[in-house]
Amino acid sequence: MGRNLVTVLGCAIDRVDMDTALERCVELSRSGRFGQHMAVNAAKLVTMQGDAAMRDITARCDIVTADGQGVVWASRVLGDPLPERVAGIDLMEALFARAEGSGEGVYILGARQEVLERAVGELRRRHPRLRIAGYRNGYFEPEEEASVVASIRAANPRFLFVAMSSPRKEYFLGNHGSALGGMFAMGVGGAIDVMAGETRRAPVWMQRVGLEWLYRLLQEPGRLLRRYASTNGRFIWLVGREWVTRRRAGRARRTRRGGPPPAARGGGG
Repeated sequence: MGRNLVTVLGCAIDRVDMDTALERCVELSRSGRFGQHMAVNAAKLVTMQGDAAMRDITARCDIVTADGQGVVWASRVLGDPLPERVAGIDLMEALFARAEGSGEGVYILGARQEVLERAVGELRRRHPRLRIAGYRNGYFEPEEEASVVASIRAANPRFLFVAMSSPRKEYFLGNHGSALGGMFAMGVGGAIDVMAGETRRAPVWMQRVGLEWLYRLLQEPGRLLRRYASTNGRFIWLVGREWVTRRRAGRARRTRRGGPPPAARGGGG
């Protein structure tokens, strides 16, 4: 069965809810080949406008979901709505639970060593039967990537969670996915920091109304203020431009089907 896709700013996103996304990820983990999930938010869609490599990596992913509520809203404005937001951190936690139940191994790559150690301790507390095949911090040089890939492959996990920032995690998986072997991989960004207690996640009500970015901004204003102001403004402008383009295209199609619009027809007397 083919994928049901929605296009937002040139990016094809799977029209799935959380339950469907979870089942698809589990299927990919058992496929015997490398399978990749990509979570997209407003910032990533903006990045893709000028980053051909990111566009290509995303297009090659087996499942792409809307991580940000802004992406869901954009799909509705553009007339092809996604059913809901599929937050990467929620999907990650659901996959940990599935792996614990099935006995399948997981590997975590990324974060600072002390943060990673705390996160692994918390993960073991929440899921005592989970088999952690291995973990490694995300601080390594480009020339070390081959040995990192070899270590992950040797650990033979069923699930790989990459907790590095964008676009580094996307480039890592895009460049080395085929060498990792049969496993499912997803980038989880700062989700491991949340699990470790390094950062806090927004209250549920803020998540539901699309203000999770504001909660993050209040925690790290020095690092995020300029980035959010630039990215969010450009995202809104791009969505508005796309809306206008689609409206014009829709009017042109209607005109071709039914002749010129009424205002352009000559009146009879």
